[in-house]
Amino acid sequence: MKKTVRILMLLMCIVLLLPAGMATVYATDNVNSKETLVLGTSADFPPYEFHKTIDGQDHIVGFDIEIAKAIAEKMGAELVIEDMGFDSLLPALQSGRVDLVISGMTPDEKRRQSIDFSDYYYKASQVILVRSEDADKFQTMTDLEGETIGVQKGSIQEGIGQGIKNANLVSLEKMGDLVLQLQTERVNAVIVEDTVAKGYLNDKIVIAGATPEETDSAAAIGVAKGNTELLEVINATIAELKVDNGIEKMVEEASLLASGNQKDRNIFTIAYEFRHYYAKGIGYTLLLSALGVIFGFLIGLIITIIRMSAFRVLRWIGTAYVEVLRGTPMLVQLMIMHYGLALVFGLNLSPLQSGVITLSINSSAYLAEIFRAGIQGVDKGQMEAARSLGMKRSTALRHIILPQALKSVLPAIGNEFITIIKESSIISIIGMADIMYQANSIRNITYAGLSPYIIAAAIYFVLTFMLSKLLSLFERKLSASDKR
Repeated sequence: MKKTVRILMLLMCIVLLLPAGMATVYATDNVNSKETLVLGTSADFPPYEFHKTIDGQDHIVGFDIEIAKAIAEKMGAELVIEDMGFDSLLPALQSGRVDLVISGMTPDEKRRQSIDFSDYYYKASQVILVRSEDADKFQTMTDLEGETIGVQKGSIQEGIGQGIKNANLVSLEKMGDLVLQLQTERVNAVIVEDTVAKGYLNDKIVIAGATPEETDSAAAIGVAKGNTELLEVINATIAELKVDNGIEKMVEEASLLASGNQKDRNIFTIAYEFRHYYAKGIGYTLLLSALGVIFGFLIGLIITIIRMSAFRVLRWIGTAYVEVLRGTPMLVQLMIMHYGLALVFGLNLSPLQSGVITLSINSSAYLAEIFRAGIQGVDKGQMEAARSLGMKRSTALRHIILPQALKSVLPAIGNEFITIIKESSIISIIGMADIMYQANSIRNITYAGLSPYIIAAAIYFVLTFMLSKLLSLFERKLSASDKR
């Protein structure tokens, strides 16, 4: 038992010491270093920021990124980009995970209460995206009353949508998801900036005649409250860029880059062209799942022993641990681990660290119950016989009870391992570059709504199927030893 605890502590230390650079695709240095400027952005907003394959490598580009580069250059710092959901930008800034956010964000009173904003660097108008067959249907904003409308969560467009009478709003984080909702007729319109809308226009998606009253919006750069030093540098950079229309030139170049993303690709073309993305995603998914399985197994075993302790206090602690973790969604646990600890204790875990810890503690609660059922399934007489032979309780548990219990619950443990691989996809929401993250990136690059996910599903199936077969083989080997 002591050896197990020592191994667990050693492995946990290794995870906590993993460099932040392993957690994201783009972070290449210590995010807390004074020589780095960490940018938070939601890279699905062309031409502001979006993924682009350049020389076979995935890059986040756009005129927001160019502005961030200019700020970093002025500071003499290295720019580190962290891609995340638009709704996660403010928590990331408030918790100190990023130094600034640039994502076409419009300052409003609610946001100003949480963070400080720079001077405006770009102004855009709001438009309504609809399916081409509905173009004549929505000529005024009144025509949108009572309709199902898509908006980006936490955006200024969400506020515009809330002002439309009886509108049923669908708020999502990614623009690609909203366009997919429009294409599949789950929403009838999407409110979006005109600069962004241009990237999604084709023969099926058009701009409607209806125009929001609050048509103009200005984008600014967000920094943490009271960070006046950084704000002064940002405002000085924006002023310099505006002198010779530098920002307008950046917008034109980014728009050209974004327009190059639209090509006709079938699922096989996407699988081959973006094979490096999926390969990288598989690597991170396997690493995340393997560490989650190891820690989940060891923690679950310890919790089982605590739950079956002779001391009531320990039993209560073990029961509370299992019930709390089983009774709360893993997504909530992930948000608390990644953002809550940073906000309350200043503990900035990388996406990999947050993901491994969340997967481990979540799966350990389920594994603890599986182990407990296995131990209780072993005949009590065996423990009594071992004790009568002079064995300590811990020795009898380790050498007699646990081996039998683990063998009897092996199928259930295997199911839990498979579940961990699939549920690891949730970690992509905080920027972990796993298979799901890569599929989202490819969808943003190709504007293909379905193919990247079908490929991702096929990869997950192959991984879980192979694991299932390996576990079956292991079970047969154990069964063979019983028959001798």
